Amino acid sequence: MAQMNMLQAINSALDISMAEHPNACIFGEDVGHFGGVFRATSGLQERYGRHRVFNTPLTEQGILGFANGLAAFGAPTIAEIQFADYIFPAFDQIVNETAKFRYRSGNEFNVGKLTIRTPYGGGIAGGLYHSQSPEAYFAHTPGIKIVVPRNPHQAKGLLRAAILDDNPVLFFEPKRLYRASIGEVPTEDYTIELGKAEVVKEGKDVTLLAWGAQMEIIEQAAKLAEQDGISCEIIDLRSILPWDRETVAQSVIKTGRLVVSHEAPITNGFGAEIAATIQQHCFLHLEAPILRVCGLDTPYPLALEKEYVPDALKVLSAIKQSVSF
Repeated sequence: MAQMNMLQAINSALDISMAEHPNACIFGEDVGHFGGVFRATSGLQERYGRHRVFNTPLTEQGILGFANGLAAFGAPTIAEIQFADYIFPAFDQIVNETAKFRYRSGNEFNVGKLTIRTPYGGGIAGGLYHSQSPEAYFAHTPGIKIVVPRNPHQAKGLLRAAILDDNPVLFFEPKRLYRASIGEVPTEDYTIELGKAEVVKEGKDVTLLAWGAQMEIIEQAAKLAEQDGISCEIIDLRSILPWDRETVAQSVIKTGRLVVSHEAPITNGFGAEIAATIQQHCFLHLEAPILRVCGLDTPYPLALEKEYVPDALKVLSAIKQSVSF
């Protein structure tokens, strides 16, 4: 075990993957000698060569087009989009090519060895073009998996699982936690199952559900709620697509209440899908309406970032509203 921040854990997972397969490649904007804008790939070009860890032109559509082609030949392909906000020029390549490769060929060929890494979310005063959480756009598309880690241990295990998975995976990394989240991480190789939520803390009065950086927020809210005698069950969804309906439903059947929180705007955010599905399967067990604590339906602001984001006090208010319904 070693103390690592999230960047170091991600770098460790990438290092293991590169050593594991001689044809594995990492590429993106400035990922080579520079190590990427956040330094997630630092040292990897020196270790594995410029032919395996290399910079691309500033064209996200080109990065994903090239990634699809390379992955189609079966090589572990790890493409970095510098910020999740920049992923939209590559939207067509991801939803119309990456996600449909296997289906359109009747499983004759696929791009299952493709992993797309990208930092998402706010918390760094990045304003409207460096703070977005676009996971819900891609969750509408069958054929890809979407994963979001909450801490260094989860980041390394989930990223290794994503790279080894036989399906293309979008791996959203919470940039606010890159250096802020530090914890014990195994130095050896390990994986964490994709598509499986984790009950981080058991409770009996209300279920709190989030993913990525928002996990820290709902954990803070749960501690505040405990001061008022409210017992919160906390679940990290971890995988957006596929998402673990069974674990969430079992928790809601027990507590009778659900509060979902994410940074993305509330309208058509992935919390809406969760709320609709859980009320369908758990309707007779619900003691209160399912509540969502999310970002606002505006562009991500710079000066008013703290007012925009769903913080612990907003989640606490929803918890009290749910329990007192």
